[in-house]
Amino acid sequence: MILALVGGVLLVAGLTAVATGVLPTADALLVADRVWPVLLFVLSVTIVAELAALAGVFDALASRLARWARARVVVLWLLVVALAVLVTAFLSLDTTAVLLTPVVISVARANGLRPLPFAFVTVWLANTASLFLPVSNLTNLLAAHTLDGGDAGTFVTLMFWPAAVAVLVTVGLLWIISRRSLRGTFVPARPVAVSDLTLLRLCSVVLVVMMPLLVILPPWLPATLAAMLMLAVFTRRAPGTVRWTLVPWQLVVFASGLFLAVAVLEQLGSAALLASVVGSGDDLLSLWQVAGVGMLSANLVNNLPAYLALEATAGSPARLAALLIGVGAGPLITPWASLATLLWHSRLSSLGVAVPWRRYILLGCLAGPLVVACAVLPLALG
Repeated sequence: MILALVGGVLLVAGLTAVATGVLPTADALLVADRVWPVLLFVLSVTIVAELAALAGVFDALASRLARWARARVVVLWLLVVALAVLVTAFLSLDTTAVLLTPVVISVARANGLRPLPFAFVTVWLANTASLFLPVSNLTNLLAAHTLDGGDAGTFVTLMFWPAAVAVLVTVGLLWIISRRSLRGTFVPARPVAVSDLTLLRLCSVVLVVMMPLLVILPPWLPATLAAMLMLAVFTRRAPGTVRWTLVPWQLVVFASGLFLAVAVLEQLGSAALLASVVGSGDDLLSLWQVAGVGMLSANLVNNLPAYLALEATAGSPARLAALLIGVGAGPLITPWASLATLLWHSRLSSLGVAVPWRRYILLGCLAGPLVVACAVLPLALG
């Protein structure tokens, strides 16, 4: 509710700026033209992910991973790592934080394992693995549009190696932190019972078809078609589950207000002020500077406003990529740095898993700067 309240205030302020002429109507229309495909994708993919979770897709996948692990704890953990990267890359970091976290905790508990090593996988990789594709993160969708009109190939070419390095460093740190809990074997639990096998299969097929199309087509198109198809299937087979709560309206209101508010600030000259902080140049130190400012800004406020405020100061594809690394992989320190982290902690609390923010922040102070610094290296070497 707080998210919607803040977004509503920003939206009213932005519309007031348009009405009074502070923000020209033409500029406001340009913002709307840029934003509607992004928001439509976010709305649609959230509905798809929520319905897939209700159908038991994530539960079935996690249960199968437990069987594939052959009772070895470290193998199960690595399979969860792979699943978190896959879900984050194609269905966004919020999906990993909100929907995959409770599934992973359930699998860990069912097999008699400590949940925290698995819980940290979902939150850290939700952030650092969100660099792979335009659809992995809202900031990526915005950046992809500025790179080459939204062409996914250009984005992937630029970001693949930074994303791969970010994930490898993250996994290495997670293993070092949790290595004692990852030894030995476990007694596999019984497979999760499926209430509607047909619904599970239909949703799985929709997901499998949709995911590659998110890279080939404008992301909003396959996501919207998938959401409509899954809503139709659920309306027929499980009508009681189709509710308005599936729509992430709070996030849509917040993002809309934020986009408009940042446009007003840019009109008032914020870009020139921030450019002096971000600097210029494509050498390694300059790219570290961009990424570092992005990381600090994300942890001070939030990754989305940090990106929107700093985007105009990037100036080149390499610098834009460095900014994405800072605001995408860097939000590992403060709870509010990314919405995914807050959602993750909320889900853990509802499941009775305690993660003190002090522990999270201390570990993040180690992980955030290290992951960001290493992920920038391929940009300078390439």
